[in-house]
Amino acid sequence: METEFAALAASGATTLVSLMVTDSWTQARAVVGRLFSRAGAGSTTIADLDAARTRLLAADVGDAQATREITDRWHTDLYRLLQTATVTSDELHEVLASLRQLGNTSMARPVPVHNHINGGVQHGPVVQSGQITGLTFHVHGTGLSAQD
Repeated sequence: METEFAALAASGATTLVSLMVTDSWTQARAVVGRLFSRAGAGSTTIADLDAARTRLLAADVGDAQATREITDRWHTDLYRLLQTATVTSDELHEVLASLRQLGNTSMARPVPVHNHINGGVQHGPVVQSGQITGLTFHVHGTGLSAQD
C-alpha cells in the first residue's frame, strides 16, 4: 500500500507542478484546493500553491532544482494526505484524472486567429486587444505628416 501511495502522490505532484506554468492553472489550483480543504488546510494550501507557482515562474527556464524542490514538497503533502487517511487513493485518483484532463486541454494545439482590418489606410502598427497599458511605439522616418 505504501508503494502505491508513494507512486500516486508522485504522479499527482508532477502533474500539479507541470500545470503551474499553464493557462489551466486557475482550474488546477481550485481542484487541489478542494482536496486539501478536506484536511482543513484549504486557504493555507492555496497560498502555498500560489507561492510555489510564483517561484516556478520566476525561476530561470529549465531550472531543474526549483522544479524538483517544488515537486518534492507537493509529493510529501499529497503522500501525507493518503497516509493519514484524510483522502482515499480513489479520491486522489479522481483529482489526478481531473488534473491530467486540464493538462491535456492546456497542451492542445492553439487555434489560429486571423484578423482583418477594414475601413481605411493604416500608417503604423495596428493592435487588437482587450486592454493594453504602457505600450509605446517608436516610429522612425515614415515620411508621413501627423494628422489631427
